[in-house]
Amino acid sequence: MDKAPLTVAMIGVGMVAATHLRALRDARPALSLAGICARRPQTAAAFADRAETELGYRPVIYADSAAVAADPGIDIALILTPPDARLALIAPLARAGKAILLEKPLARNASEARAVVTLCEEMNIPLGVVFQHRVRAASQHAAALVNAGDLGALGLVEMTVPWWRKQAYYDEPGRGTYARDGGGVLISQAIHTIDLALSLTGPVTEVQAMTATTRFHEMEAEDFATAGLRFENGAIGSLVASTASFPGGAETITLHFERASLHLGEGVLTVHWRDGREETHGATAGTGGGADPMAFTHEWHKGILEDFAAALRDGHPPMITGRQALESHLLIDAIALSAREGRTVSCGEVA
Repeated sequence: MDKAPLTVAMIGVGMVAATHLRALRDARPALSLAGICARRPQTAAAFADRAETELGYRPVIYADSAAVAADPGIDIALILTPPDARLALIAPLARAGKAILLEKPLARNASEARAVVTLCEEMNIPLGVVFQHRVRAASQHAAALVNAGDLGALGLVEMTVPWWRKQAYYDEPGRGTYARDGGGVLISQAIHTIDLALSLTGPVTEVQAMTATTRFHEMEAEDFATAGLRFENGAIGSLVASTASFPGGAETITLHFERASLHLGEGVLTVHWRDGREETHGATAGTGGGADPMAFTHEWHKGILEDFAAALRDGHPPMITGRQALESHLLIDAIALSAREGRTVSCGEVA
């Protein structure tokens, strides 16, 4: 591809679309939001008005995703829809040669997610996934420390997601249902923490879990989940995730190695070395864990968009590929199966 701005079609203009709009506005090199597509024409028109204010030009409105696929001027399909019917949406775009950047999750469950990944791989279509927590400076410094190999063996992993959502959040039709979202707190909120943690720890092999819906929400799926984890590298760990933890707090990941413990929380990495040294990296930032789910910066989404554009221009994989994102789906499905059947589950059972 030449150095002209890559063109983006945004499919879905729900809650996170405004964040992506600001990220597209500020991305460098420039990305052009050429068009938008939404289920309801009036919603698309309203978002086009907002985009014109933010960008200084008005993107076209596509009648449907087939129109996006048919437009030879579109390089990237940025898909922000709920995860139901993802394969049906992506297939014509992939056949038309559009690179796919997909808001998490890949789909409602691991089976559907695998189908999406396989389709794009078979058609040699770049597929990236928006797990923006990996772009934080603290996360990247943690990855560098882990990859350097100086921490010793990993022994214990602790993940917490103490978030809060008002009932009004779940009153939106389809939210927190299996038919639209594929589940509750695990696939819609905790998946960010799960993805980041697995990128640092490697895969989980075995889980023992419980999920539930607390008295604080009326919803079909779970708003609470807890699991004991056994990792492929021999470490053990835990996950506790909730959207019933008023008033809501930042998610955390703590990794205990032989020579140091790494703690990620609120955009800051704290390293406690066993020899007494302590260091910090990053800057405190909100992540949307409280009543306002959009209380976070667009800078991380900008980083994802810039990385995906660079991957297309330079011919290398994006930071988070569809294949990598499958690991989170496998763990979530294993947790759900363990909770349903009340037994220890091997992640191989859902692979």
